[in-house]
Amino acid sequence: MCFIHVLLNAIDLHDKGRGGIIVIEGEAVKLVPEMSRPEHFLNALYRKAKASSLIVAVCRACSQKMGVIEAVEKEGLPLVGDMSGHPSMSGFIDKGYQIVTF
Repeated sequence: MCFIHVLLNAIDLHDKGRGGIIVIEGEAVKLVPEMSRPEHFLNALYRKAKASSLIVAVCRACSQKMGVIEAVEKEGLPLVGDMSGHPSMSGFIDKGYQIVTF
């Protein structure tokens, strides 16, 4: 899993006024408690994305299954589960977003 590309591209899109956002799904939810540690190599990018409100959804079902729901809540990230516990792509498409997966 190469989450650095997610962070870099979302920040780049945002900085260029292109409106990139991040939805964290699947095993990637396990990165939240890791990235939040100051010594983690993704911490600076994670903090920048978080401060810019680019992380708009973390999968509720995946966070529960992977045992990180409390860490996600502690970080103040939005847990979303409008589609059987998972974030619905259609909701983002309806808002005009294009879905890009890494």
